[in-house]
Amino acid sequence: MISILSIVHDTMVDGPGFRTSIYCAGCPNHCPECHNPQSWDIKNGTMTSTADIMKEIMSDPFANVTFSGGDPMFQAEGFTELAKAIRKESDKTIWCFTGYKYENLLKNPKQLALLQQIDVLVDGPFIKDLRDEELFFRGSSNQRIINVRKSLEKGEVVELIFTKDNPNPQL
Repeated sequence: MISILSIVHDTMVDGPGFRTSIYCAGCPNHCPECHNPQSWDIKNGTMTSTADIMKEIMSDPFANVTFSGGDPMFQAEGFTELAKAIRKESDKTIWCFTGYKYENLLKNPKQLALLQQIDVLVDGPFIKDLRDEELFFRGSSNQRIINVRKSLEKGEVVELIFTKDNPNPQL
């Protein structure tokens, strides 16, 4: 079960192409000027089963998936179960937005288990003074877009660089 605020179909703001975005409740980061402060309290969501979320995800066979929030890493076990179900049923890519730093997620077994199931992680807290509306898929310049699979293989962060000339770098 995951505490969900909403599921948005065919969004293009949470990663490249059309995506089904799962917005969860619960976030301990409380970033100043967060665009979604109602997501901080896990009680603001509706407890939803993996099966019900999968029905929503699979209702759009062409959209990839994004986990956002709140912070999916706050509910790592539920999102790990969901990511495994997505992997079993489809070839959809999975993006995950978190206020945690990648390096810290590696130290937490539950969060590491989720990392091992996703393709791309956008990490780091939103920092108002580093806000940049020109950035692709992130709000402030401290946040990184990380190729998780390559990073885990190499043992170091491998970033994906999105630009106008390179709007969809290869995973």
